[in-house]
Amino acid sequence: MDVLESEGLIPSIHGSVVRGDVDKDSDIDVILESVVPSYKVELGLTGHGYEISSRRIVQATPSHSPKAHIYLDPEELLAVTFPLIPFRTLEWEFYKFGGLLNLPQLRDDLRVPGATKRLTLIEPTPTGHMESAIAGRESEVAKILNVHIEIVHERIRVLKRRDRIGRTGVFLSHQLDAQEQFEAAFRGLLKSRPEIRRRQRMKKETR
Repeated sequence: MDVLESEGLIPSIHGSVVRGDVDKDSDIDVILESVVPSYKVELGLTGHGYEISSRRIVQATPSHSPKAHIYLDPEELLAVTFPLIPFRTLEWEFYKFGGLLNLPQLRDDLRVPGATKRLTLIEPTPTGHMESAIAGRESEVAKILNVHIEIVHERIRVLKRRDRIGRTGVFLSHQLDAQEQFEAAFRGLLKSRPEIRRRQRMKKETR
């Protein structure tokens, strides 16, 4: 995150690292909120000694923003992500739902509440954290996490469905080869996939 900041970018981190329920197998997910030139991210990382293991364009559903994922390890536990089309409000609140910190907050060693994929609310305490169920407390949880209640309902629906039928995959997952740039690869996908073009044409933000 220091490296990304040095390139004029504004990184945040989300998930168990910021909630405090981290373990040795936890992902480290660094996220950029805005559309940025991919070369700034990649040159910044490689110029400071990071090795890029793989790169992928992922779009969860036709209505979600396509995202660039840069993985810095073969296990894909350390990733830098940024949107290729601006996030809608609820897409950004997905990260807040799981717990989100910016770099100044991280430097201050803060932790924040967030929800896990088990639909457990994690609330940090001075000596650890408290865990509680989310279902049935949607309004309260939305206030604690400072998100719209719609994202709480959406995550409950999606994660309960995943428990019932398992992970069903994503709408789009495109692996870049060594010579491809994110922007060029995305332009190619726009030409060949009309459903992606429809998402790009969404001018009015909807929740």
